[in-house]
Amino acid sequence: MGIVNVTPDSFSDGGQFASRDAAMAHCDQLLKEGADLLDIGGESTRPGAPAVPVDEELARVLPVLRHAVTLGVPVSVDTYKPAVMQAALDLGVDIINDIWALRWQGDPSGRSGMQVVSTHPTCGVCLMHMHREPQTMQVSPMEGDVVAQVKTFLAVLAQQLEGSGVDRRRISLDPGIGFGKTVQQNFALLARQAELLSLGYPVLAGWSRKSSLAAVTQTSLAAVASMDMQERMVPSVAAALLAVQNGAAIVRVHDVRQTVQALKVLAATQSAAKQTA
Repeated sequence: MGIVNVTPDSFSDGGQFASRDAAMAHCDQLLKEGADLLDIGGESTRPGAPAVPVDEELARVLPVLRHAVTLGVPVSVDTYKPAVMQAALDLGVDIINDIWALRWQGDPSGRSGMQVVSTHPTCGVCLMHMHREPQTMQVSPMEGDVVAQVKTFLAVLAQQLEGSGVDRRRISLDPGIGFGKTVQQNFALLARQAELLSLGYPVLAGWSRKSSLAAVTQTSLAAVASMDMQERMVPSVAAALLAVQNGAAIVRVHDVRQTVQALKVLAATQSAAKQTA
């Protein structure tokens, strides 16, 4: 899953693709690099990020989504706002990728994301675990057994969605790496990813350029703070590779070409192992 941030304040690319033309060109480039699907978002969800009004988010993402749905691959919209979900689905978007797992209640119409998804006949949906909200999630991270808590949370939301009439084959789960978790907790979610897979839904892993990768590859807090985003490419690819080895069905990445190359090496190794078994 190739990431397209149509935002001026993304933690990962600093607004490099904030303009409509730049974001559209980036969609094209990610597909050339081997992306299987695109994830397009108009609001940064980095720790402490301010919320974006619905009208502004729509103005950012709709032109890019109109282009993306013509490219012949599944398109996901990264949003938690029901109005944006509905507008995107009306354009032909395939997947709703929601950091709030359809729980957000701020829509003026009173409509929920659960209602938008459940009344659509075919769209996919990715439910993500987030502790607190973007403004506060890293101020007081989770405590206790993170894997058990994330598993329970996602199981409840997925069951609610199925109860609203959504076929379970339309649902995927994201443990929410970096969303209100400590570094150790994030890596616990990777190491014990099989526990999430036991719920029976595909897992989407979003490790790309996350600060936890900087935390374990740098020697000091100052080095972590000054680490350039491009320097996080190698650890990001490593994390994506480990997530796939541990059963993830989708990896959401910025560095598509490098991740695709690494996954081809993994696939070749797995193929050779089967032939010699």
